[in-house]
Amino acid sequence: MILGIGSDLTDIRRITQSLEKYEDRFENRVFTEAEQIRARAQQSPAASYAKRFAAKEACAKALGVGIRGLSGLKNMQDTKIDEGSPAAHNPRAVGFKDILVENELNGRPVLKLSGEAETRLHEITPTGMTPEVHISLSDEGDYAMAFVVLSAAQASY
Repeated sequence: MILGIGSDLTDIRRITQSLEKYEDRFENRVFTEAEQIRARAQQSPAASYAKRFAAKEACAKALGVGIRGLSGLKNMQDTKIDEGSPAAHNPRAVGFKDILVENELNGRPVLKLSGEAETRLHEITPTGMTPEVHISLSDEGDYAMAFVVLSAAQASY
């Protein structure tokens, strides 16, 4: 049973600009330490970050919530929530770090949810079913794309 579908397209150049302008403030605000280590080890850290950024946005869409903490990438001067953003007033909004993008040994991306994202996933999962999270990531040229499907399978006892 499909619980939610989300997709996002992120401009890698926008991520590059944020990395140059805001340096570690951007990285620390959006990405977990594990995601930062992986991205910095890549030939193009910005492309790696862009795929992860798109994944977090796509996952939030699949969960049916917003992301709290950034209004786009506009308000990086401090770490306060942008009070003008819709997510700032959305009690269901999740934090960027509640959605972790990891990779299996074969390179396959995996989403791990924690905090409010994990809570929301369990809220939308019918009783007696187990939630599953599926993700596909890609990048080409100046763009990174993520596609997320949340589903539920009959729990095995």
